[in-house]
Amino acid sequence: MLTWQLLTFDQLTTHTLYDLIKLRIEIFVVEQTCPYPELDDKDRAPGAHHLLGYNGDTLVACARLLPPGVSFEGVSIGRVAIDAGWRGGQRGHQLMEQALSACELLWPGQVIEIGAQEHLQGFYRRHGFQAVSDSYLEDGIPHVDMRRVPG
Repeated sequence: MLTWQLLTFDQLTTHTLYDLIKLRIEIFVVEQTCPYPELDDKDRAPGAHHLLGYNGDTLVACARLLPPGVSFEGVSIGRVAIDAGWRGGQRGHQLMEQALSACELLWPGQVIEIGAQEHLQGFYRRHGFQAVSDSYLEDGIPHVDMRRVPG
């Protein structure tokens, strides 16, 4: 069972920030063999929130929630990651449900936009997202923009 925290950048301790960056680099850079600029200043953008999923004291899941105008015109969810040892058992869906609930709490009734890895479109469709762009390469990985309209 995972426990969840929703924190702003200023609420992150140095240890929590280290664990968050470590998890994201392990997945997006090492596992996916994709060098990219992990530190893009969006983590500390005004209104940014970090959803953190813990197993005890160990960070095993995360997502970055951004207000309108930071990554997309609408609210956005990004840097969605789950430790390899914790994948399966619907944990990815649990993470997205938590992220969507947090977005609704922070920015009620807003459109939510994501830049999804193309092979994950089916996963995101299960959460109400629809593709709104053609496929494009981002850091060498095929992506597609997707949008979830409230209601």
